[in-house]
Amino acid sequence: MPDPGMPDPGLAGKNALVTGGSRGIGRAIVERLAGSGMDVTFTYISNEEAAQKVIDENPGLKITAEKVDVRDSAAAMACIEAMVDRVGTIDVLVNNAGVIRDNLLPMLEDDDLSAVFETNIEGVFNFCRAAVPFMMSKRSGRIINISSVSAEKGGRGQTNYAASKGAINSFTKALAVEVGRRKILVNAVAPGVIETEMSQEVRDLAGDEITSNIVLKRYGQPSEIANAVWFLSSDLASYITGQILSVDGGFKM
Repeated sequence: MPDPGMPDPGLAGKNALVTGGSRGIGRAIVERLAGSGMDVTFTYISNEEAAQKVIDENPGLKITAEKVDVRDSAAAMACIEAMVDRVGTIDVLVNNAGVIRDNLLPMLEDDDLSAVFETNIEGVFNFCRAAVPFMMSKRSGRIINISSVSAEKGGRGQTNYAASKGAINSFTKALAVEVGRRKILVNAVAPGVIETEMSQEVRDLAGDEITSNIVLKRYGQPSEIANAVWFLSSDLASYITGQILSVDGGFKM
């Protein structure tokens, strides 16, 4: 039950789309927004079983899964149009879909570059380009891009990934300027090392070396990133745009 002493976040009855929402941070975001009374559509690329689990394990919440490759601009446009046809509007877009292909620069293959850049950068372009006209027409909307601490604090073997997330930070700020007059707010959340399947290999290899570089001496939880996205989606963040919110426990301070 909502705390009567807390301001209304203004999310109930609104509609959100989350890319890459079947696992990890994406799933936590889907569940957080849907739990606030939103109708949430999320995309996944291949793991239909994981996508269905999100729906099955959250009975009573309005959650819809769509199989979409974010690298496909036509598919992104079709996804947004289908969502608007179904629910009427898109109020919040969360660009979460992303991949990593870590390796030292001389050992990176062409596919390691294209896979990361096409998903992490072009995927964001594709969904923003599809969603912005609908938001502009109603003069409101929120876009939250999931960046990474890697964009500002370099890590060994992550030149491709860091470059992709640095691009997202710049894109976020430029788009915020571009659409601000239409009352569309654009921000990014930059997670640190979060306990997810994607970070498992890195955490297993580095172990205490990572936590020794985190002020809070622990890994983050997907729910902590979801809470930041929830805040930026809500009326509580009505005067925030063009910002990169680091949720990293004080990583590499």
